[in-house]
Amino acid sequence: MNDELTQLLTPVLQEQGLEIDELKVVRAGKNRVVRLDVDGDGPQGHGPDLDQISDATRAISALLDESDVMGEQPYTLEVSSRGATKPLTKPVHFRRNAGRLVLFKLGEGNATGKPELLGRILSADDSVVVVAPEVKPTKKGAKPKKPDVDQLSVPYEDIEKAVVQLELNREG
Repeated sequence: MNDELTQLLTPVLQEQGLEIDELKVVRAGKNRVVRLDVDGDGPQGHGPDLDQISDATRAISALLDESDVMGEQPYTLEVSSRGATKPLTKPVHFRRNAGRLVLFKLGEGNATGKPELLGRILSADDSVVVVAPEVKPTKKGAKPKKPDVDQLSVPYEDIEKAVVQLELNREG
């Protein structure tokens, strides 16, 4: 069913400037829930905004009502963006998060020689993400030391996991 839904929904989402990030159909008692996470560049190049999500939801709902892909069993449609804390896994995710602080878990033998890297994404292409390293604060109020380098190019194959760090009090 997921393949059929993907084929059905992809053209409608492309018209909205969006793409499927994740699609799940789960049982909820006698009903089903269609959970669709979408992504796209959005007006600022950093992912879809609420208006895009709303427009996409209306278009998808109308399409599913016209189609028989869901059959007769009732379902609930949930459409959302991929979320700020979902791990970055594709080059486009890194590009869309340029300027954001990210915690990288790195594999053995990586260029930094360290298991973790905290840094702000400067840019990303199909093979590397360029990061401005930052040092984790050790104590409240302690002044962090300056990183050893101004920027690092990290190949995607060195990244085991990368998650955006939410910054509530960011200066600048």
